[in-house]
Amino acid sequence: MSDHEPLEQRWFALTREQMPAAAPEKDWPVRFDHCFQRILLDNACGQPWREVIAAPAYRNADRKLLEQAIALGERALAGDEDLTELNRTSLRLRGKL
Repeated sequence: MSDHEPLEQRWFALTREQMPAAAPEKDWPVRFDHCFQRILLDNACGQPWREVIAAPAYRNADRKLLEQAIALGERALAGDEDLTELNRTSLRLRGKL
C-alpha cells in the first residue's frame, strides 16, 4: 500500500458514501460523488481543479491539496462549512454563475 492510499480511502469514503448519504437531510444542492469531488477540489485549488491536477485527481493531487479538500468536506459534514456556498464558489470559478 502506498502512503497516499489511506488518504485516497478517506477521500472516497467521504465523497462516495458520507456526503451523498447526508445530502438529503442537509438539503445540499448536489447529491452525486463527482459533484462533491468537484466542489471540494475546486475550493482547495482556488480554481477549477483540472487546471492544476491531471485526472484522476485523487491519485495525482499532492497530499496537502487532497488533505485540504478532505478537511473542507469534513467541515461541511459537521456543519462548520456551507456546502451551498462552496458549490457557488466552484461554479463561479468555472464561469457557470
